[in-house]
Amino acid sequence: MSAPYEATLAWAQAQDAADPLRHFRDEFHIPPHEGRDSHYFCGNSLGLQPRAVRPALNSELDYWGELGVEGHFKGRLPWMDYHEFVRDDLATVVGAQPAEVVAMNTLGVNLHLMMVSFYRPTPERHAILIEAGAFPTDRYAVESQVRFHGFDPATALIELQSDEPNGTTSMAAIERVLAEHGSRIALVMLPGIQYRTGQAFDLAAITRLANRHGCIVGFDLAHAVGNLPLQLHDSGADFAIWCSYKYLNSGPGAVGGAFVHERHARTALPRFAGWWGHDKTTRFQMGPQFVPTYGADGWQLSNPPILALAPLRVSLEIFRRAGMPRLREKSLRLTGYLEWLVHTQLSHVLEVVTPADPERRGAQLSIRVLGGRERGRALFEYLMEHGIIGDWREPDVIRISPAPLYNRFADCWAFVEAVKAWATPAA
Repeated sequence: MSAPYEATLAWAQAQDAADPLRHFRDEFHIPPHEGRDSHYFCGNSLGLQPRAVRPALNSELDYWGELGVEGHFKGRLPWMDYHEFVRDDLATVVGAQPAEVVAMNTLGVNLHLMMVSFYRPTPERHAILIEAGAFPTDRYAVESQVRFHGFDPATALIELQSDEPNGTTSMAAIERVLAEHGSRIALVMLPGIQYRTGQAFDLAAITRLANRHGCIVGFDLAHAVGNLPLQLHDSGADFAIWCSYKYLNSGPGAVGGAFVHERHARTALPRFAGWWGHDKTTRFQMGPQFVPTYGADGWQLSNPPILALAPLRVSLEIFRRAGMPRLREKSLRLTGYLEWLVHTQLSHVLEVVTPADPERRGAQLSIRVLGGRERGRALFEYLMEHGIIGDWREPDVIRISPAPLYNRFADCWAFVEAVKAWATPAA
């Protein structure tokens, strides 16, 4: 049987020419490098700018200039309801019902707001389960919440230890920690994709397992949203939070998002209340009693930031046209090609940390350089100098993420050729 891929530029370019999604690349600004497009593999950290963002922002600035306060009620997309203009597309991307999602705040803020409602510790059940080596946003937030409620993180913060080569974690490990500590765990708070290893977790399986032990379940989807075809509603998770500046291409510091399962839509959960979370039909009666609006909107604090939501609206419109199933199909091929090239062309230089099973990863491959951290750092700097843009995560991981909206097979080939050039001693 012939190999599914070929390690030639001609083969990669032929795949790009036949790619039904190839035209979406033209909708993004590709950072230049020495007169040509760079090879941008950093969508897992900051997605590229859609070309339609600038006109969208200019339109809102024009409305502001021409209408003033009346822009809340007039114009093509009145500001009063602006967050609703991203709702349906956002729900489609994360596999939720429209009322279960809201674009608001940023990831860290939303995590704290969700924990106000869903981390309700008791003396008997006050622990939180996170993964060892969690991203600092999650680690700092959950630890501070534990202390806020009067408990000691030394005993209340349970870290899920990896049990597989290269630092990934099996479902068996999750089962073991829940079997041992489940009766005292109030909240399971795990990522959709672990940021350092690139491992994707089975949200539905984790939720089912945690629910058997009576645990509330939340997910940080910072590296999963816009990357994997999520099914949040069907997963049964209580809540989830994410940022929008990575695969959702909404700009640095972009508006984040939150999911609250519909079973909580009308429950009297404690929350930090804000005016914009009040029932929309009576919000402007300015009454003293907070009545939360239905669904995730009820967790809003303030009116939506229009100039920050406009890029998200533009990006989600691109996702609607591309479709998550088609994007996932291309992503599997792109990431598979990159992995195959690394294994067949660079096994003497690199090792892949991310799971080999495509169902356990998204677009990101986390890569280590054989020989230790200093060699890895040297390669990373060489790649950046030569227009191959990935990112570095301590202590020794280079993350390379071929995003299907704008990356090409030829980009993957260029990455491998650059590593070969670095690894080959000068004559």
